[in-house]
This record gives sequence, structure tokens and C-alpha cells, in this order.
Amino acid sequence: MDVATQKLRNFVVVAEELNFSRAAARLFVTQQALSKQLRDLEDAVGTRLLERTTRSMALTSAGEAFLDAVRESLAVLDAGVAAARSTGQGLSGTIRLGFVIGGALELTTPILAEFAARHPDIKVELRESGFDDPSGGLSDGRSDVALIRLPVATPDLEWLPLFVEPLVAVLPPDHPLAVRAVVTPADIIGEPLTVGRTADTAWRRYWTLDEYRGGRPPAVVRESTSHTEEMQVVAAGLACSVTAVGARRYMPHAGVRFVPLAGVTGSALVVAWRRGHRKGAVERFVNVAQEVRDRERGIVAAIEDPEA
Repeated sequence: MDVATQKLRNFVVVAEELNFSRAAARLFVTQQALSKQLRDLEDAVGTRLLERTTRSMALTSAGEAFLDAVRESLAVLDAGVAAARSTGQGLSGTIRLGFVIGGALELTTPILAEFAARHPDIKVELRESGFDDPSGGLSDGRSDVALIRLPVATPDLEWLPLFVEPLVAVLPPDHPLAVRAVVTPADIIGEPLTVGRTADTAWRRYWTLDEYRGGRPPAVVRESTSHTEEMQVVAAGLACSVTAVGARRYMPHAGVRFVPLAGVTGSALVVAWRRGHRKGAVERFVNVAQEVRDRERGIVAAIEDPEA
């Protein structure tokens, strides 16, 4: 049976009013049009739904059973339409948030808390990526939006900067440079380095200080699969490392020394998404991240200048 939902809604109003004149007024249609729609509906159902006389109107037993079913069906349909619109507009559903180690540091919690408070019907799935994927899952579509560190070689990404973090050299405790108050790229580029194992050449070049080498490759590069492994390589005296200063707070290690690295471009932490995909829930997440960044100026300042 193919019945337009408007005929069903009109039937509900007629059943509530039991009067064509009042029902027609509520529906903004003529009595004649409403009467014809009701006859068409009865023909489609195959039975009389209303007993009509010149003076009164009443539901038949079939009409009463049909009314209950119609109300339930319309409620389910309306709920489905509302859910579809909400999901399509990014007001509900799920957003997959990728992030690399450390996320957005101290900004992570206020961003997630604000997003949950503002959009309680959008579920956030957190997906951490290791050194093998600096794009935080954006490169292969595992994430809708991500907290990542630039640079990455993944094409067609757009981003909103959250902060720029100073770098530190990570040294074995008995290394001659470990007693320094500060080191420079010139001090480090001749040392063996450990870097995350990844095919992303832009990311590798940044963390091996490629732009300060004058075209000369690193003497030795030991690849690692995780930050923990990287710290163990340094603690064992096998290599040095370059990382963001937040590692001192979030991933301290008793067997290494973190020494500020001066004269280098800091690590830019951004919220990123694929070009053309800033819409719906992604748009809402980016907007929240931007508002929290602008509101939490003290947190951003402490991240960008932890020595202040």
C-alpha cells in the first residue's frame, strides 16, 4: 500500500476533531478536499475508518486500530527525519579524532570538554597514531579531523594552528652536550640521531634538522617505532634525538637529558582536516578548537614559553 504521509496526518487530525469543518480549518484545506482524501485513504486501506452521518462522526473499530498504528508510524518517521537532518548538519553522529603523541598537550582536555558540552549528541572517537603516520589518520581516511604536528607530506590538508612549541635536544646523561644550558643545530647535526620510522619525508627531514645541514645527510639515523623506544635508544647512548619541549612534562625519562635547542623553527601543533571536508561535525570541532585556543591564552603562553 502506497499512502502519502500527508493523508495519514490528515486522518489523525480528523480522528482528533471528529468534525470535518474543524479539521479542515486546522489543516488549511477545504472540507471537500479533506473528505476526498479520507475516502482515498479508506480505499487504500480497504475498510471504513470513520462512520459519518449528517450530524456526527465516529471512528470505526478498524479506524481506532489504524489510528494507533498511524500515530506510532508517524512518530518513528518524524524521529528518523530529525535524526537524519541532525547528522547531516553535524549536530549528531560520530567524529573520528586522530592525534599524534601528546595530542594538543594541556589544550586537549578543555577542547574535548567544550566540544562535549556544546555538542552532546556527537560522539568523539579518539584514535592515536604512532610515528608511522604523522597525519593522525588523515592520509588514509581513518580520521575525520586530527591534532598533528607540521610538517607532513600528506597532500590536500588544511589546518588551524593552535600553538608553536620550542624544541629540545634529547641527550644521553653522559654526553658532553648534556651539561649545556642550551645547544644549537650546529652542535647536533653531526651526532647520530634517532627518528620515528615513517615514509613521510617532510616529517623526517624536520626532526633530523635537515634545513640546517647544508645538504649533508645525517651521519647515522636509527629508526624507532614509538617515543618510548626513542627514549631508550637515547638512554642507551646509541643516538640523540630532537623533540618538542612538552616531552619533558608528558613523557619524562630518568635516563636522558632534555636541553633547549636554540635557533630552530618550533613545532607547530595544528588541528587539521582534508581539503573539502570542513563541514558538519568537523566544522564544529574546528570552531570549538579555535575558540578554546583564543580563550585559554594562559595555557597557550605556557606551552609556547615554558621557561617564562
